[in-house]
Amino acid sequence: MEISKDAVIKAIGQPDPGDMDLINQLARREVQEDQVYTFALRLCDNDVDRDWERFDDEALETLSRMFVGVSGVFDHQWSAKGQTARIYRTQVVGEQGVLTADGRPYRFLKGWAYMACTSENAGLIAEIDTGIKREVSVGCAVSQVVCSICGKELDGCPHEKGQEYDGQLCYGVLTGVTDAYEWSFVAVPAQRKAGVIKSAGRQLENEARLGRRYLKGLRREMVRLAGIAEPEMEHALLERVASRLDEGELLGLIKLYQRKADKLLVAAPQLSYNEDGQSAQLLDGAFLI
Repeated sequence: MEISKDAVIKAIGQPDPGDMDLINQLARREVQEDQVYTFALRLCDNDVDRDWERFDDEALETLSRMFVGVSGVFDHQWSAKGQTARIYRTQVVGEQGVLTADGRPYRFLKGWAYMACTSENAGLIAEIDTGIKREVSVGCAVSQVVCSICGKELDGCPHEKGQEYDGQLCYGVLTGVTDAYEWSFVAVPAQRKAGVIKSAGRQLENEARLGRRYLKGLRREMVRLAGIAEPEMEHALLERVASRLDEGELLGLIKLYQRKADKLLVAAPQLSYNEDGQSAQLLDGAFLI
């Protein structure tokens, strides 16, 4: 198994006859070996990336099936003008003795892609051959992002990605792949060895991330205030309740528990005077030491 560790694209050139059979399954008409250029690429892996997320092994296997036939573009711009190559074969492979950041056996999704040998593609082929174009990133969708600490949905749990809890790093585990959109040539991928974008666009992903952080903050505040106002309630129960509430419900409960907490936290005076029903002697006694 030949693997290039310092680049995610490896130039191959002309394919072998076995690859031609796979390529012709995708082509509208039969093409010959001298009409196509092929290269191998590292699409994504199971290591913790720059966004403090990783794919689980099952997600890699699912992506392996989904990415066959998917075309490549540039910088995740969904335009037919940017279509340059297409994946015709994939395989999930490992590197013996290599571990992920959290100590698991390292695995990655390897793909083989082809493009037409045309004058328009000559510049890109030269850039691949010389190592200029070598970073890639994939666009896909997942159904769940699970917390590595507690195993719950990351949006609803109390943990933060990138933070350590009792020496254990918190990150999101991407699981339940539902779609594979495209793969792109990029300058800086999210994954250190390949790169990955988990949604249709980075701006949408950033907005979604801010929204999740906002809701997580509301849930924490609701649990904190409820713990003050209702100390007999279990903390775990409050967290479960908060994880199921939307923004409006959380804001309403925060306002309610804030009023209750304010009443409980108001300090009572150590001395009192002139309360109804007290005699003058008793009232004066409040100031006697």
